[in-house]
Amino acid sequence: MATVILVRHGRTQANAAGLLAGRAAGISLDHIGIDQAARAADRLAAVPLVAVVSSPLERCRQTARFLLDRQAGAPYAPVEPDLIECDYGRWQGRTLDDLATESLWSVVQSQPSAVTFPGGESLAAMQARSVAAIRRHDAAFEAEYGPGAVWAAVTHGDLIKSILADALGMHLDLFQRINVGPASMSIVRYGASRPTVHATNTDAGDLAWLANSTPSGDAPVGGGAGQETPRSPGA
Repeated sequence: MATVILVRHGRTQANAAGLLAGRAAGISLDHIGIDQAARAADRLAAVPLVAVVSSPLERCRQTARFLLDRQAGAPYAPVEPDLIECDYGRWQGRTLDDLATESLWSVVQSQPSAVTFPGGESLAAMQARSVAAIRRHDAAFEAEYGPGAVWAAVTHGDLIKSILADALGMHLDLFQRINVGPASMSIVRYGASRPTVHATNTDAGDLAWLANSTPSGDAPVGGGAGQETPRSPGA
C-alpha cells in the first residue's frame, strides 16, 4: 500500500496570537513557522515523494513549497480544495480565550460529532470530506506508482486529527485526544483490510527508512523488528 505523510502547516501569526484563523486570507507563516517548515522539508529530503498535495490556504502552500524545494525530483503538486481548513463560520477571527466562554466550546471538547459552527461547517462534515480526499489521492498514487509510493498531504490541525481518528478506528468524539503540532508529521498506510498508523505528531527523527520500506498488509504479531536504525557517519 502507499504511504501518506500528513503534514500540518508551520506556525502562523494567528497561531501565535491565539486567533482562530479559519479560512481567512492573508494568514502566512511567521518566522518560527518558516523554520519549522524548513526542518520538516529537511526531514523529508531523503524520501522521494511522488506528490505533495496541499490545502489551498497560503500557510499550507508555503509549507508545501519548502517540502518541494528539498525534493530531488519534481513531485506532482496539486491543490486539493477538500483539504481546506474547517469552516468555523462566525467563530473565525475570534480569540480562543473569547471562544472558550461560549457554551458550544464545551461541546467541541466533549462531543465534536454534535458540533456545527454557527454559520459554518460541522466537524462531522469536515472529517468526511478530508478522509475521502486522503483516501482518494492515496488510492490514485498507489495505482500509478505502486505500493511503495510515498506522498505528503499538507493541511490543518483539526483535519489531520480527524483523519488520524478515522485511521485509528476512533469515534470523532475522541479526536480531541490527539495532538497535532505545527509542521508535525503523522504517517498512515491504507491497506486492503485496515489502515495502519506508523507515527503521530512527530517533529524530529530520521524518515529515510520510508524510502526503502516494504509495506505489508499484515500486522507483525509480537510487534515485529521495526525499522533499521540509521547509522551515523563513520560508524
